[in-house]
Amino acid sequence: MTFVPALPRFTRGEFVFSLKSFGAAMLAMYCASRAGLPRPFWALLTAYVVANPLAGAVRSKAIYRFLGTLLGCTATLLLVPALSSAPELLTLALALWVGTCLFFSLLDRSPASYVFMLAGYTAALIGFPSVETPQTLFDTATLRVEEIWIGIVCATLVHSIVLPQSLAPSVLGLLDNTLRDARRWLADLLRLDGQGNGQSLDLDRRRLAADITQLRLLSTHVPFDTTHLRWTAGAIGAMQDRVAALTPLLSAVEDRLQALEQDAGALPADVTALLARIGTWLQAPHATPPALLRPAIDALADAPASDWQHALRIALACRLGELVDGWAACTALRQEIDAGLKGAAPARHQALGHRVLHRDVGMALWSGTAAVLVVCLCSAFWILTGWPSGAVATMMSAVLCCFFATMDDPAPAINAFLKFTLWSIPLSALYVLVLMPLVQDFGMLVLICAPAFLVLGCYMARPATFLAAMAMLMGGLGGTLAMHDTGNADIVGFLNATLAQTLGAVAAARVTGLMRSVGTDWSARRIQRAIWRELGEMAAAPRAPQDDGYTVRVLDRIGLLALRITTADGRKDATTNDALRDLRVGKDIVTLQQARAHLPASATAQLLGGIAGFFDARSRGPAKPVPAALLPVLDDTLQATLAAPHPASHPASEWRAAVAALVGLRRNLFPGAQPLAQGATP
Repeated sequence: MTFVPALPRFTRGEFVFSLKSFGAAMLAMYCASRAGLPRPFWALLTAYVVANPLAGAVRSKAIYRFLGTLLGCTATLLLVPALSSAPELLTLALALWVGTCLFFSLLDRSPASYVFMLAGYTAALIGFPSVETPQTLFDTATLRVEEIWIGIVCATLVHSIVLPQSLAPSVLGLLDNTLRDARRWLADLLRLDGQGNGQSLDLDRRRLAADITQLRLLSTHVPFDTTHLRWTAGAIGAMQDRVAALTPLLSAVEDRLQALEQDAGALPADVTALLARIGTWLQAPHATPPALLRPAIDALADAPASDWQHALRIALACRLGELVDGWAACTALRQEIDAGLKGAAPARHQALGHRVLHRDVGMALWSGTAAVLVVCLCSAFWILTGWPSGAVATMMSAVLCCFFATMDDPAPAINAFLKFTLWSIPLSALYVLVLMPLVQDFGMLVLICAPAFLVLGCYMARPATFLAAMAMLMGGLGGTLAMHDTGNADIVGFLNATLAQTLGAVAAARVTGLMRSVGTDWSARRIQRAIWRELGEMAAAPRAPQDDGYTVRVLDRIGLLALRITTADGRKDATTNDALRDLRVGKDIVTLQQARAHLPASATAQLLGGIAGFFDARSRGPAKPVPAALLPVLDDTLQATLAAPHPASHPASEWRAAVAALVGLRRNLFPGAQPLAQGATP
């Protein structure tokens, strides 16, 4: 029986994406050729670089790419003429520019970071080939901007007009998934039939944290969407912040319920009745105003009990009230988004945005330094050997260092990129040396390019094969066509350029492997220390922060931790649970700072100072237990607050919030401590 290999099968969406990308690329080629530009394949390559199945992502990436290209060209025009007489200084200046741009790109984890990354390696792509001919620099830079601009415009038009795929299904689906995961967590907490378990709660926590971070990153494209979704960007951002604020509340409710059950042996009847009522309300939050639940929640806090039971009830009631209000706000915002999609005028919202995501300044600086070193090494080899294609190696090293800098260990990805680029060499040679010299008109060019570009475009639409297709299309076939004069290409120039590409990729992989590659455990510990450092700063601050950025940052860090720590030894659960505990501590510190005027001044200052010192020391060295001396200070502050005449001196809500924060700190910092001394509380 003869074996016949199976042909690849593509979905309708993958083929439509590939067809639109190819159409945009050919339109860019035609416009660039008609304009008399010498390297029209740069326009074709740009059309593929900005291509994305989602029209909003194409439009945002197109704008960022043009801005990055313009910034990179401007830097090149300033650096090359000034330092053209000293090639060594010029290469150092260009390397420092690449490293600096990469540093700022890694600090901004939104799609706008593409501006800085592109500004860095655009200067390398234009500047290094112009080192030996600085008199042609202005023409080269101008032509490159024109070619890239044509590619951007053509890709934007085609993907926005021809069967545009809106972000709405992805964003709204992720919004609904986020709400569903939050509801599932809350339902597991409120479940009274004994079926809930710690494993399902752990899964709920990690899933919600991942949803929130993914939603925040995806929604940055919303203002560029082609539908009414772009007018709801403010409501989407506000809803992200609201859902993020639910996470510490859910985690705190879970902990307070466990504490009540441990102290009394079982949950009191009034607590179970209230939980059942809230569970029923969750199924239809708009049918009953949340204000109708407030009397039952207040009654939970006012019930007679011992000091510790009373404090736990106050803490639970406070967090349940905030949770009910937050959930009602989330569902109201979700309805507002639906109304906005139907054309209703959007309301104004102030959202935190991506600026509150985790930033690792040290790793960003080290990544920039590694890029500088790689570029300098390739440039030194180029200058010392006088190799005509040495500029290609330097350019390739700069591009790859920028592309994969967000990874803990970029070396495997760079090696994979190199492998697939090498696999594309026969295809590139066929096009550059055989097929392109035969092209007589534009129609023949389209027919020649269609087979390879359409197939690779389909593979680019698949996340599993995106890297391979990108390497073969952009690093191999498309990049080779862009770098060569296809009318006068010869085998010597082709082999030199291919060898230079390989050398640049190898240098990038080896240097980043030695300098930049870190283990997942190392990254996880660094993220944890960032949480502890911020907790220490919050406790030491003279006042509470003005926004809820800490909550969003910790949720982002929880998502980053979950990606880095394996589940084989159970460490993911322990680490994410620790991060959630730190998240609750942060909320309690903020509440304590806000209610500081109503608390015993000396005891509160001593408590916050001790907490600040503990987390500061923990962020600088090995993890140590919480100092035992903090427990009596915390208990004294809690007992003094419980004994204070609350409604007369200040609002009961502020008093309850302070009690809830102190209970939370005690439960989080000293989970195994004995309850407070028992005494009757009216």
